[in-house]
Amino acid sequence: MAIAEQSRIELIATPEQARSVGWALASLSLATLLSSLGTSIASVGLPSLMQAFGASFQHVQWVVLAYLLAITTLIVSAGRLADMVGRRPLLLCGIALFTAASVLCGLAPTLWLLVAARSVQGLGAAMMMALTLAFVGETVARTKTGSAMGLLGAMSSIGTTLGPSLGGLLIAWLGWRAIFLVNVPLGVLTFSLAFRTLPVRKTTTDGGGFDAIGTSLLALTLAAYALAMTLGRGSFGVLNLGLLVAAGAGVLLFAFVEARVSNPLIQRAKFRDRTLNASLAMSLIVATVMMATLVVAPFYLSSALGLNAAMVGLVLSAGPLVSSLSALAAGRLVDRFGAHRMMVTGLFSLTLGTVLMSLVRADFGIAGYVVPIIVTCVGYALFQTANNSAVMGGVGAEQRGAVSGLLNLARNLGLITGASVMGAVFAVASAARQAGAGVLTPHAATYGMRVTFVTAAVLACVALILALFSARAAARRS
Repeated sequence: MAIAEQSRIELIATPEQARSVGWALASLSLATLLSSLGTSIASVGLPSLMQAFGASFQHVQWVVLAYLLAITTLIVSAGRLADMVGRRPLLLCGIALFTAASVLCGLAPTLWLLVAARSVQGLGAAMMMALTLAFVGETVARTKTGSAMGLLGAMSSIGTTLGPSLGGLLIAWLGWRAIFLVNVPLGVLTFSLAFRTLPVRKTTTDGGGFDAIGTSLLALTLAAYALAMTLGRGSFGVLNLGLLVAAGAGVLLFAFVEARVSNPLIQRAKFRDRTLNASLAMSLIVATVMMATLVVAPFYLSSALGLNAAMVGLVLSAGPLVSSLSALAAGRLVDRFGAHRMMVTGLFSLTLGTVLMSLVRADFGIAGYVVPIIVTCVGYALFQTANNSAVMGGVGAEQRGAVSGLLNLARNLGLITGASVMGAVFAVASAARQAGAGVLTPHAATYGMRVTFVTAAVLACVALILALFSARAAARRS
């Protein structure tokens, strides 16, 4: 491994090869942008889809859920398959699949064909998300890993920020089909750039077969959990409970099967890797915390501060914008000071931001929200870049795809969990301070916001403690 790493660093020493690495990173950045844009741009189109197809919200929400479910259930399998057949061909396949599915989405004559096309689009996005992080280890010298991870993090945040505003403009000018067709030229550009610039590497697998049983079990387990957390829009009923029980049983069955197959989807040693487990747990917790800013903040800004829809959207965009700008600087800090040190620093900032958010008052105005969210998002960008760098920097080439898939899976599960749990905390807390049923009062919205972020601060502290133990373990190993 040391010889291979030295060879890789030497390969990018010349200006020509450095430019080649730059173009390869550009293709990975575009792939990251496409997958995050696919998530954020569709949500703004749901009202238009309800009108176009004469459908209820419960039906059109599957346009968003189908995409997220496909990513969540298939991302680890996509990463593992790439480790076996080669990351370059599978990433190119993912980009092509995403682009072709975007055409089908834009031309879909019925809602259910649109949902089916979104599932295929989600499969393409799963391949892109799993493999962009894995490719960093093959294109960038170890001393520049942080900067590359920061760039990908920034592109992900830009996609999240750009989606709602771009989608709104496209719907106003060209109709709902444009929010899917806009991906086509971007997809063609990304495929062309990736085809020309991504390095070709030999497959590094040990030659064993693909774990079809483990893949199916994991996909069904993750689908059950995701549906349990998303169906019902906050009302946790018998169906949700049944799906959650099924997911728990699926986890046990998956672990049982993986311990007995010769070529498991996830190597058994990974289950015993405390550093990796801590990183995955931190990623899940942090994503859960960050989801509160997207789920709860709109209610606070509109009900407690009295902002109109346009101002709510503008204020909410501050968080992703700060994350985008911070991620670029975070990469340089990680390269200079080390991943574990910056991970702790990022989580300290995240915890401080959530504590400040829990002290918010309506008479603080917009600044009372924006200042804490800046502190929170700076910490998030620093943590995400450092955590990805630490994990991917310590993984062998034969497992980069699978581990990259696990990192993205942890983040996705955190987002799904945060949407459900943080939304439920806000609903219960605000209802406790509301005089009666009906419109959410400013007092109730403020109280709900504060209780939600007290919960978020506790979770952030847990992640910070895990980071401190992880950093201490890393220091002992070095």
